[in-house]
Amino acid sequence: MATRLLITILVSLLVSTALGERYEESPLTEAQQCRLRQLAATQPSQRIQHEGGVTELWDDNDDQFQCAGVSASRNILDPNSLSLPNFQPMPRLVYIEKGQGLISVIYPGCAETYHSQEAGPRGRQQVGQQTGQRSVRDLHQKVHRISQGDIIALPAGAAHWCFNDGDEELVAICVSDINHQNNQLDQKLRQFYLAGSLPRQSQSQSERESQLMEKFQNIFNTFDEQMLAEALNVPREVVRRMQNVDERGLIVKVRQGMAMIRPDEEEEPFRLPNGLEEEFCTMKIRQNLDNIKEADVYSRQAGRLVQVNLQKLPILRFMDMSAEKGNLYPNALYTPHWNAHGHTVVYMTQGEARVQVVSNNGQNVMDSRVKRGELFVIPQFFTSMLKAGNNGCQFVAMKTTSLPMKNPLAGYTSVFRAMPDQVIAESYQVSPSQAQDLKYNRLHQILFMPPTQRSS
Repeated sequence: MATRLLITILVSLLVSTALGERYEESPLTEAQQCRLRQLAATQPSQRIQHEGGVTELWDDNDDQFQCAGVSASRNILDPNSLSLPNFQPMPRLVYIEKGQGLISVIYPGCAETYHSQEAGPRGRQQVGQQTGQRSVRDLHQKVHRISQGDIIALPAGAAHWCFNDGDEELVAICVSDINHQNNQLDQKLRQFYLAGSLPRQSQSQSERESQLMEKFQNIFNTFDEQMLAEALNVPREVVRRMQNVDERGLIVKVRQGMAMIRPDEEEEPFRLPNGLEEEFCTMKIRQNLDNIKEADVYSRQAGRLVQVNLQKLPILRFMDMSAEKGNLYPNALYTPHWNAHGHTVVYMTQGEARVQVVSNNGQNVMDSRVKRGELFVIPQFFTSMLKAGNNGCQFVAMKTTSLPMKNPLAGYTSVFRAMPDQVIAESYQVSPSQAQDLKYNRLHQILFMPPTQRSS
């Protein structure tokens, strides 16, 4: 009974504190005050080579990232490679651009609901060892299968690891909301690793390498060896290995097979007691954005848009983030619109598109072609428009709000359609018939518009 009460208290604290919602808005920091003259689609500016893959980082000091209070990175895991366990003080969304693998997100207070068994119908082997008369089984929390097109929610403070068990690279695009109230440290990306360390690029550290060391650190490195051994109840030799500088980096090659209960195996998890811990500990963390059946906007002539918000993925309610993926056909338009809630980080996954963004003072802060692999920010309330190239385009947008609201300027849900004809006519000094054209010429289309011949 006491154990169950303790679990409930721990999970309650996790929900209300570690993943707390933004009930109160704090004053804008310097980083949040958007004084932008120009936006640009950019590639990563830093690259870290690990034994089992690569980490690429966009420049956090770029004005557009400072404005939105976000950080972006791209992780590439080689086959049979493990991204070591870590956590971050802010929520993060991860989009799987390529490949497949396994991921686990660990919540304190949730039970280890999966355990290994002796060889079963599929030949699974028991993971564990005999210690005297005691059989030690490998108990762990749920492992999720991830694949291309998935959006994955990683709450602030939740430790996680990822393993590429496929035959090709696993490419993950990550966006962290640094300005989220869970992060009370500073306006910098930080990740706390439970293992590994950054590989040394040179004998003398440059300023850039020193900055990277601040972002990625093994939390065990500087604990007192004896105290840590006592806390973990393990020999000091084990602690020394935990604290050793690991030249393999933060993504390592796995030289032996990873034996664990996987989500595609037939295994019944332990049942949790009814209550808060059951609701939270079993919450979904992923949703696929490539599923045509999940499309929120679909046009045979223009393309489709799949959105994932707190209604489709309830865990986003605690993170105050969301995502969408657009597939625009050749020369189709994403209608001019602004977002009333949150900033938007856009990553081009295929093709290219012309993007225009206009600020509140009427300045065109972006008018450029965005190519595959490039990323840019659309600040809150800035009006944007996108036109696909001759071969179409696909993009993923991650937002700093769990329930985004678009205000389109054309189509069935447009702002103009809600206005009286006379208001439009007087505003633009056009005839009543021209005002009706503005209201109704795209009446049967929503957000994505097929190309048309421009009238004179």
